[in-house]
Amino acid sequence: MEEINIVMVEPEIPQNTGNISRTCAAIGAKLHLVKPLGFEIDDKKLKRAGLDYWHMLDITYYEGLNDFFIKTKAEQNTCFYFSTKARFNYSEISYPDKVYLFFGKETKGLPETLLMQHPETCVRIPMLDGARSLNLSNSVAIAAYEVLRQHNFAGLKCEGQLHHYRWF
Repeated sequence: MEEINIVMVEPEIPQNTGNISRTCAAIGAKLHLVKPLGFEIDDKKLKRAGLDYWHMLDITYYEGLNDFFIKTKAEQNTCFYFSTKARFNYSEISYPDKVYLFFGKETKGLPETLLMQHPETCVRIPMLDGARSLNLSNSVAIAAYEVLRQHNFAGLKCEGQLHHYRWF
């Protein structure tokens, strides 16, 4: 089974982080929050967006990017940096079983120095020219589900059931 790690570098909006937390809980991804954060962890907006999924969430906090890399020992070939500035399309990548998907703060994205250090693993989600960016929580969901799709949604429930009717 794959291991998806969502790395949020200096997120600013608690509702986005709450929504991302809920996505991580629903798919079994680990969430890594790299400080400084633009909100307090006990922020009501953060908790409200995550609803009742907090008990299902595997979350770790770091003092900065250096702290993250020291503590996780994430290998370069497992790290993918999502940015509107990237050259490669996210769906052109074959993601490994253990993967770290990096996302930057809502107002600036990931630091350009980080992007320049890893040009071959910087990826973008295509959109119309002139559109600044997608919502951060939407971008995380798109990226995570691409990894899951490539691994045939291993470990996830892939079939629903009607309450009052039967599928034919």
